[in-house]
Amino acid sequence: MKKILTLIAITCFCMQLNAQHLSIEHIMQDPKFTIGALPSSINWSEDSRMIYFNWNPFRNKADSLYSASVTEKKPFKVAPQVRRALPSFNGVYNRDFSKKIYTKNGDLFLLDCKTMAIRQITNTVETESNPSFNGKENKIIYSKASNLYSFNLSTGETEQLSNFLTGTKKTEAKANEQEKWLKKDQLSLFEVLKERADKKKQGEAIAKEDLPKRAKEIYIEDKRVDIQTLSPDENYITYRLTKSATGAKNAAVPSYVTESGFTEDLPARTKVGAPMPTYEFWVYDIKKDTALQVSTKEIEGIDEQPAYLKEYAKKDTTKNKKAEAKKVIFNEALWSEDGKYCVVVVRSQDNKDRWILKLDVATRKLKTIDRQRDEAWIGGPGIGSNFSTGNIGFLGDNQTLYYQSEEDGYSHLYTVNLATGAKKQLTKGKFEIQSLQLSKDKQHFYFTSNEVHPGEQHFYKMAVTGGDRVRLTKMTGSNQVVLSPDETKLAYLNSYSNRPWEVYIQDNVVNAPPSQITKSQSQQFKEYKWREPEIVTFNAKDGSEVYARLYEGKGEKGKKPAVIFVHGAGYLQNVHKWWSQYFREYMFHNMLVDNGYTVLDIDYRGSAGYGRDWRTGIYRFMGGKDLTDQVDGAKWLVETQGVDPKKIGIYGGSYGGFITLMAMFTTPDVFAAGAALRPVTDWAAYNHPYTANILNEPQTDSIAYRKSSPIYYADGLKGNLLICHGMVDVNVHYQDAVRLAQRLIELKKENWELASYPMEDHGFVEPTSWMDEYKRIFKLFETTLKKK
Repeated sequence: MKKILTLIAITCFCMQLNAQHLSIEHIMQDPKFTIGALPSSINWSEDSRMIYFNWNPFRNKADSLYSASVTEKKPFKVAPQVRRALPSFNGVYNRDFSKKIYTKNGDLFLLDCKTMAIRQITNTVETESNPSFNGKENKIIYSKASNLYSFNLSTGETEQLSNFLTGTKKTEAKANEQEKWLKKDQLSLFEVLKERADKKKQGEAIAKEDLPKRAKEIYIEDKRVDIQTLSPDENYITYRLTKSATGAKNAAVPSYVTESGFTEDLPARTKVGAPMPTYEFWVYDIKKDTALQVSTKEIEGIDEQPAYLKEYAKKDTTKNKKAEAKKVIFNEALWSEDGKYCVVVVRSQDNKDRWILKLDVATRKLKTIDRQRDEAWIGGPGIGSNFSTGNIGFLGDNQTLYYQSEEDGYSHLYTVNLATGAKKQLTKGKFEIQSLQLSKDKQHFYFTSNEVHPGEQHFYKMAVTGGDRVRLTKMTGSNQVVLSPDETKLAYLNSYSNRPWEVYIQDNVVNAPPSQITKSQSQQFKEYKWREPEIVTFNAKDGSEVYARLYEGKGEKGKKPAVIFVHGAGYLQNVHKWWSQYFREYMFHNMLVDNGYTVLDIDYRGSAGYGRDWRTGIYRFMGGKDLTDQVDGAKWLVETQGVDPKKIGIYGGSYGGFITLMAMFTTPDVFAAGAALRPVTDWAAYNHPYTANILNEPQTDSIAYRKSSPIYYADGLKGNLLICHGMVDVNVHYQDAVRLAQRLIELKKENWELASYPMEDHGFVEPTSWMDEYKRIFKLFETTLKKK
């Protein structure tokens, strides 16, 4: 029966597409049927003869592992027993790449990359993690239960290298003067007592000498320990201690439709500005048996305060107040292979500073190698985050460090010689290095960049000294490349704006022809002539060049209705030449054009792919330039596309929903209708990691929050507004929509509605929810933008 129903659905879908007419019921059903099951997650076998990837060409409930050889290039499904026996695709290699240590199901395994023999190192209930080789490569170093261990590959001996214990060390109460005198008097009066005391002391000394040497007990009170790293000479262990914040209150997200029949609270986050954890970095000297903290007092600019605080300085009556040192987060120590240099990446908790520092573990002194400061926030591809070092490492000479930085406005590649201090910029231009890896011989970099066009991604090879960049991929769109272990082949996912992802293999040489491995498009998808949106640019009112996708609709000049789509995430790129992650919206835009609309999709200020200044253009004012870019886009539609200025709608989800609200509330004469999906209505209710970067904290920068939160502007609503929100959204909480609804009620606004989805999180899952939401959006535009 199910097969018959599926066949009927597919037949109906084909009939719709053959008629060149799309319907919401079809484009919002399971993408396996509307588009096809697209491949993902490419990996190579260790011998570079096979590729593996996830795929589901037969539309099963979940993807399966597929493989293809580089010679036959025909995909086949990997049998479950074969898949389970495969070594993990992730792991850490030794220096000559002959061995790989990896974890699987919480245990450690060692792979001989030449013979493919696998040796299981542990088989425990506890989880082993973060394995690596020691400096001499005769041991495996790993973490278990917050401590560091080593496994000797020759002897099989396991040694515990650290012994971190929560709480404080218990000590015997000190005797007072009276007690000391009595004890001394007793021992002088009674020989038997003295002999027994001496015998006990001697016995304890002998027993202590007989005990094998153990890792020192280090009490960490109520803190957590992580990122333990052993130096190559095995004399030092570096580690981080984290103390959780007290008084940080979590929001509540109730789930109403549950199996139990009772309302249940889902795990939720804190809100921006909540107390944050504090972090310390320590060095344990194994030989001296001492553990000492690394001081941050001498870090360059550690007490430099953000510029925005000057706006509030007049309100602070405290005179001669000394600037406090910034709270920072240390990342894992990075060692040169010879153990001569240790480097740590440190971020300020306000994310306005990133330091690359040289650490002398013997003295615990820090020396600045590079400091990147941004009055907005540090970010960009390859730069890392508070808990990630980003792309950074040592070249073959063990003294040259490579890293990425947005120092010149775009994320580029740099090197610095730690012996001489000489710094060099290896790439330069109005493009970004978006992924990076070092060749096995450490003579070349392989990287992805958008040098050809902001909306294209290609794979390059370049000498570690810089110079010419050799482009290895030629197919237009995005090329997500995985280099083979022997570095002779490229396997990659490629897609174009109207052609979804497929797997390709090619030789690692210039102009090598790619071979397509998968064919994933469903027959239904092929039946419709999907549009290739034109990438256009227009000038914003501040003179900036804005990129956009244009879906041009037909109609009488000056009377065309139009819709502007606002992508989510803020820092995301959707104006590009590859298959969009907003594939449902892409199909909906095709349907809108079929129904006479022109659609514009803008990479507004804050979007990814255009460098630092574009990324940080929303600092302290979300709903500023990111909104005026939409307004300028609407003006461009009127001036160049024959759009009626009174028939322009706007919609988007998450950040796009937020912009839609700001558009409807603050520029009501520009947009006649708007659909705000899962929108942020008050940034003070969102999470800390994202929001604090852009708006600082509400208790220290209330001006930024007041300017940026739609709920304060709700009185400006004139046009028709649709709000859609999942009720179990643990990202942008449903409370945002409820608070705005109450505000609109109190303002006596009538031209709005709220559609609630009881079983949907931030990203909808159920096709019926997608259908209901987009039927409402389409109805909104049909009834408001097509009025005569």
